[in-house]
Amino acid sequence: MFPYENLEVYKKAYTANQKVYRLLKGNKSISGYAKDQVGRASLSIPLNIAEGSAKFTNKDRRNFYVTARGSTFECASLVSFLNDEGEISSSLIHSHSDRIEELI
Repeated sequence: MFPYENLEVYKKAYTANQKVYRLLKGNKSISGYAKDQVGRASLSIPLNIAEGSAKFTNKDRRNFYVTARGSTFECASLVSFLNDEGEISSSLIHSHSDRIEELI
């Protein structure tokens, strides 16, 4: 087991990314470029947490964690936009927003 797999924030980010992935995979009405952007932002969160956990100095780790936090905000903004455009339902946005807010 890798050390990052024990981090609670990684577990939450991983689960949130799975939910976003399933949402995107099952929704044909979201445009390709929006799916790509949301998918990359969502995937970036757990990947940066994992990569940051492998760094030796606090400064190096912090840089990756800050990037993961930025991706969290990007993902939240994109999900909100898709909701406002009617691409995803309000019930889905509340579910995803709650998960995303736990990561901040």
